[in-house]
Amino acid sequence: MGFSVSGAAAIIFASMFIAFGMWFTASSNSFDRIVNSQDVQTEGTLETSNTDVGITTATYNSSSDGLVVEANNTGANELSLSSTDFLIDGLYLDGWQNGAEVEGVANTDLWLSGEQLAIDLERETEPQRVKLVTESGVSAVATVEVIS
Repeated sequence: MGFSVSGAAAIIFASMFIAFGMWFTASSNSFDRIVNSQDVQTEGTLETSNTDVGITTATYNSSSDGLVVEANNTGANELSLSSTDFLIDGLYLDGWQNGAEVEGVANTDLWLSGEQLAIDLERETEPQRVKLVTESGVSAVATVEVIS
């Protein structure tokens, strides 16, 4: 009877030690994931608050079918043209970066703070509105002015 009681106690103690180890590891990993997700959320909020764009002009020349949009990066963050979306009358436009210049420089992806983006496209139909959307979700909308 002496060995079975002490053996059972040893097994119960070892089982409790293993269970506590598993519980502690799971709790620690869960807490770390929560802290990491809060950090990512905070960084995203900071990036969004430091991003701002504004469309200064949007003109469509009906005689040449040319649309010219000029926008300024007025926020503190640099932006990537490949991560920026451009919409005309609510329709997503793919490949618009080919007709874009940042401060007069074509074939660049970097749009720094304080720089102006110029988009020059040919459109057969007269657009009503244009919209730029950054990767953090900050957007600018403008009504297109028609000239001839």
